Amino acid sequence: MIYEKVDTLKAEGTYLAHSLKSRSGRLGKGHKITARDIDDLLAEGLKQIVSIRMESGDIHEDNAAARLGEAVSGAGSSPSTAFTGRCNIHSTTHGVLCVSPSEIDALNSVDEAITLATLPPFSTVYPGQLIGTVKIIPLAAPEQALSRAEGKTQLQVKAYQKHKVGLILTRLPQTKTSVLEKTQTVVNQRLKTCDNELNTTLTVAHEDLEIAQAVERLRSENHDLIMIFGASAIVDRQDSLPAGLVLAGGTIEHFGMPVDPGNLLLLGEHSGATVIGLPGCARSPKLNGFDWVLQRILAKIDVTKKDLTAMGCGGLLSEISTRPQPREKEITEAMPHKPKITALLLAAGQSRRMGHKNKLLQEWNGKPLVKWVADNLEASSIDHTIVVTGHEADRVRDCLAGLDLEFVYNPNFDDGLSTSLIKGLMSVSADSDAVLICLGDMPTISKDQLNTLIGSFDPENAAAICVPTFEGKKGNPVLWSRNFIPEMMNLKGDSGARHLLGTYTEDVCEIPMSDIAILSDIDTPEALQALRDEAPNAK
Repeated sequence: MIYEKVDTLKAEGTYLAHSLKSRSGRLGKGHKITARDIDDLLAEGLKQIVSIRMESGDIHEDNAAARLGEAVSGAGSSPSTAFTGRCNIHSTTHGVLCVSPSEIDALNSVDEAITLATLPPFSTVYPGQLIGTVKIIPLAAPEQALSRAEGKTQLQVKAYQKHKVGLILTRLPQTKTSVLEKTQTVVNQRLKTCDNELNTTLTVAHEDLEIAQAVERLRSENHDLIMIFGASAIVDRQDSLPAGLVLAGGTIEHFGMPVDPGNLLLLGEHSGATVIGLPGCARSPKLNGFDWVLQRILAKIDVTKKDLTAMGCGGLLSEISTRPQPREKEITEAMPHKPKITALLLAAGQSRRMGHKNKLLQEWNGKPLVKWVADNLEASSIDHTIVVTGHEADRVRDCLAGLDLEFVYNPNFDDGLSTSLIKGLMSVSADSDAVLICLGDMPTISKDQLNTLIGSFDPENAAAICVPTFEGKKGNPVLWSRNFIPEMMNLKGDSGARHLLGTYTEDVCEIPMSDIAILSDIDTPEALQALRDEAPNAK
């Protein structure tokens, strides 16, 4: 490419290096200059401009991005249409992203004009989710470099495959039945997030022989994934769980992993079936090393001793506030981690109960209802707000103009609330600790109430789900730890995530509120009129 300042009269066919205002409007960076553009620029008094002229062997940024996007899109992925030198790559299935960091490094080292960014290897992804993006840095890439980059790597998504899954629970005399029931529920929920479910659960004494007999029974019934959850943590290869596996004729691949929580995981095999001895932390829905292993196995990705021992970098997943920081004897005076909270403002519905009017755009005290909700979120301690639009999306965006918001459009908004929730959850950043799910038709909820919910979030002390209540009735919005996002991604139809409150009662913290705002959604003409008839209540 030749980057130079040229006479405007001689610029036809070149590309603008910078955006310019012309008589007919703004011309963006990279715009190919036409004869008409020249007339418009001259009319603005621009006798010279900075432009870029392509040379032989230069590939325009969009064409280069499209070529590379196509080249790196492997099974389970698909490139989008290239625009402004960028080609986004999306997953076409629910599964695990397979990408090689060394191959990505090699591609990014070919030429500074060519870049590829991806999600971390082995991320769980969903259909339509962004998994990678090609970006051509200048307005063109060299053909020779592009050709070298095209063969460097491919992104693949391994879809989750159905397995016949068996769970063995061991018990000691003091083991509570409620603990076994919760363990089974949490394990099954994990499987459901990966398109699987428990087929068989056996409960046996915490003894070598009974564990061995249970393993043999499950294998005789053709279970290809066997999980063993001990009443007591595995402390050695000769402990009851590994000893029972060996007694049944199985083998131990590896005991222990450099992931915390999840250190005490056992990986084994029996006549072709994978056997996992679960760490105690798997009783909690929080992310732990077991999740990393389970997700790969369910996607039929081999997990070996070498794979386990390679999980240490990034393997410090969290630390429990009630114990010293990673096994130190004294707690340091380091500043505690402030949770990052993302709000999802659901504003995509068709307002059928309101008649022909979009309820979110109806005014109260001088502002549309959805604007009240967005303003209160902005005034609270929320870190980031994502607005999910659908019905009359442009009008909703226009009424929220000027606020620091991220907008996500749900083209399937008429298929139910769950589609908007899932679309929003797909956009929640990986560093968010929790998600506050807000409805756009609840304008009277104040910033103080929002801050009370946020301040109550404490997943290490039975407050991973914070629910506002008024006179004993549960309301909205609800604050969820990000660890529940995988299960929410499986919601269907017009239902929200409320059923999960019954599944994870031990993680729910009810937060009493002083007024009825958390129960008041404005979804009928009568409710709107009642709101307007009340004394002004600008929160």
